[in-house]
Amino acid sequence: MADGAFALALLLIGVPHLAAHPPGRPVVGWLLQVALFVPLVWRRPAPLTAFMVVAALALAQWLVGLLLPTGDFAVLIALYSVAAHSTLRRLLIAAAVSEVGVGMATAEWVPRLHMPKAFVLLSGMTTAATVIGVNQRTRPAYLASLEDRAARLERERDQAARILAAEERAGIARDVHDIVTHSLSVMVALTDGAAYALPSAPDRAAGAVEHASRIGRQAIAEMQRVLEVLRADGPSARQRHPQPGLGRLDGLFAEVRAAGLPVEFRVTGAPPGMTSGAELAIYRIVQEALTNTRKHAAPGTAARVRLGYAADRIEVEITDDGRPAASASKRRPGHGITGMRERVAVYGGRFHAGPLPDGGWRVYARFKPGRLGGTA
Repeated sequence: MADGAFALALLLIGVPHLAAHPPGRPVVGWLLQVALFVPLVWRRPAPLTAFMVVAALALAQWLVGLLLPTGDFAVLIALYSVAAHSTLRRLLIAAAVSEVGVGMATAEWVPRLHMPKAFVLLSGMTTAATVIGVNQRTRPAYLASLEDRAARLERERDQAARILAAEERAGIARDVHDIVTHSLSVMVALTDGAAYALPSAPDRAAGAVEHASRIGRQAIAEMQRVLEVLRADGPSARQRHPQPGLGRLDGLFAEVRAAGLPVEFRVTGAPPGMTSGAELAIYRIVQEALTNTRKHAAPGTAARVRLGYAADRIEVEITDDGRPAASASKRRPGHGITGMRERVAVYGGRFHAGPLPDGGWRVYARFKPGRLGGTA
């Protein structure tokens, strides 16, 4: 229906010109005028067939000595339809036929002096019709590919955001675990000691309770920092709320010693530059290892912490010399050891935790300096 209306409109556009300049053979001219546009009715379902019929009728008008400008326009419309709705092979056929027609028209109607210019002009018109048709055919596929690419990028962004959120939740879960287990372990040890010392040494008991209260407030402050990170927007949230680093190890050791676990600390080599995240990872590893010693080792146990810095490695080692308070089989890898292993894996390091041959427990992590954000 639409193509029929289009063909009729083109036919009517040519009527005034034909009426103002009637051909020498009016009946033949009017019949050819109508016949040139009738094939355009099926220019979409059978574009090459429509083009061939129009081209044949255009040739017929030349053979009978008629010059119908609207006939040339019909040829261009038919060529455009082949380019827009048919295959490349059929388009090449139609383009070749068009160029033959251009050559014949130039030779027949244009003076020799102006033939080159006329040929270039007419060839440019057929080329323009072809290019417009090809663009019309490929544009939907191009737009579809852009939409598909945009949808794929959107899915990739969503997936990356989910992965980042999962990693952030895992990191926060590790922080919460480390804060809660360490602080509660120290507070339990201090309050147990206070209860034991209360009858005979109330001053020492009061000091232990005060120390436990201070540990609790520190834990609350750290938890508030973690929760502020959860509520904050943007990638710099953690930078605005700094976490513990190597500079706070002495305070950690003081808390552990106050809870009844002797700690020996030793550093070998010169510390390299490290990111705050790397320092936090080492701090949490030491904190969790000492917490596990407090929870699992028998009374009288002592712990040793060693940080070793060398050109090709950074070592973190925490050992204790005590036997487990219960059966050794009960000291199984839990969330704490899993969290330590994950922290080490983030920086491409090696991790091991297990019993020592002569009793006690050893936690060992090894990093390459470059993976921690600095050089030795």
